[in-house]
Amino acid sequence: MKEVTFRGLTFEPYITREEIDKQIQRLADEIRCDCQESGDDAPIFICVLTGAFMFATDLFRACEIPKSEIAFIRFKSYEGTSSTGVINEVMGLTQDIAGRSVYIIEDIVDTGMTAKQLREKLAKENPKSVKMVSLLFKPDSLIVGTKPEFVGFEIPSKFILGYGLDIDEQARYLNDIYVLKKDDK
Repeated sequence: MKEVTFRGLTFEPYITREEIDKQIQRLADEIRCDCQESGDDAPIFICVLTGAFMFATDLFRACEIPKSEIAFIRFKSYEGTSSTGVINEVMGLTQDIAGRSVYIIEDIVDTGMTAKQLREKLAKENPKSVKMVSLLFKPDSLIVGTKPEFVGFEIPSKFILGYGLDIDEQARYLNDIYVLKKDDK
């Protein structure tokens, strides 16, 4: 892995694709066990677009739950390297989730604002349960809500990109995750 540059900022290697794949398999195993314990063989996975699409695809396949479904919603709260503090729903959920186990798939939980808002919104639809699965979690940045039930990596409060995460819609295609170099902040 080499350094990459986007929007005049330099990012250095942080988490390799191999490390990501190991955590995805671990999370899939945990989710399968959770479904077995709850007696649910038809959970619904809700991917929060756009950043989580790569993670959601890989996790959904790794879970190998034949009757599971995947749905998509989209929120936007970032511009450049920071949150705007405003969470806008760009695309809502169209599937009925009443009585179903719901697994929200997020790329990253940072302040917790989007996660909290989404949990509250979905709870109004009478699901059996709502649990959060996040590839990345920044515990030091959490302002509201709680830690996701399923976490791939706990990371410090630094700006990252790659594997679906972006900077102004760029760099999502990278297979690995990169962190902003200290001297570029």
